[in-house]
Amino acid sequence: MPTILGQNQYGKAENRVVKITRDGATHHIKDLNVSVALSGDMEEVHYSGSNANVLPTDTTKNTVYAFAKEYGIESAEQFGIHLARHFVSSQEPIHQARIRIEEYAWERIEASDANSQFIGADEVKHSFVRKGQETRLTQITYDGEKWEVVSGLKDLVVMNSTNSEFWGYVKDKYTTLKEAYDRILATQVSGRWRFNWTDDEQRMPNWEKSYEQTKKHMLQAFAETYSLSLQQTLYQMGSRIINNRSEIDEVRFSLPNKHHFLVDLEPFGLKNDNEVYFAADRPYGLIEATILRDGCEARIPTDLTNL
Repeated sequence: MPTILGQNQYGKAENRVVKITRDGATHHIKDLNVSVALSGDMEEVHYSGSNANVLPTDTTKNTVYAFAKEYGIESAEQFGIHLARHFVSSQEPIHQARIRIEEYAWERIEASDANSQFIGADEVKHSFVRKGQETRLTQITYDGEKWEVVSGLKDLVVMNSTNSEFWGYVKDKYTTLKEAYDRILATQVSGRWRFNWTDDEQRMPNWEKSYEQTKKHMLQAFAETYSLSLQQTLYQMGSRIINNRSEIDEVRFSLPNKHHFLVDLEPFGLKNDNEVYFAADRPYGLIEATILRDGCEARIPTDLTNL
């Protein structure tokens, strides 16, 4: 045979599942986008078309919805762990399962003091609005023995309106950028962090608390760092996470610099004292780096596009 089969996987991508938990009149929402990818003894289906080892992707879709009912959704990580364990342990040809989940957060709509005709405002515990800008992410990989959990977020836009400088950089004949001693620093955070929980003998992290605290430390580092470069801020964000969250060994950020340029108001006889900016959406500087706990090995891919 002149060719051989390389790495392969299959599954059902982007299964949208919304789970409502009804605690009396108070409801809770978990809103997930779940993608399943399975790999193992799948050579024959590629070579001859035999489906003898193939669990239909429609079945993986149905499993997602059934598990939402059977197990509930305590967290995106826990739900992904249930799914990965099931696919690997229940299907002999499947040697590895990778579950990717995006979570969309909701928060309750604050009711007014006045009562409506049908429902007292103080009784409204089932109305929600999509929360925040960021999307929470997790990827769970399981091979029957070892786990790898990488979580994170994307599309979280942050800004410091001062306490940021950029000067002392290399200049050549093509350099036109003026040095800045007081500038806006803004970025759209895409970050992933890898947990050191790898097998069932270890104590499992509290996934919900870990996400909340990791995001808190990341944002505090962004706000509290007097920045001489976005690279410096990135490193402080990752370091703060690792120094405060013992369950995390590796953090990777991709930070596009959302440039804000001072507008030249002199043609209008006006002085621009760091007040009016042009927000440029492209091109943009793109700063990326991995921060590791000392002695640990980097495993998060350098390209976060599909993670």
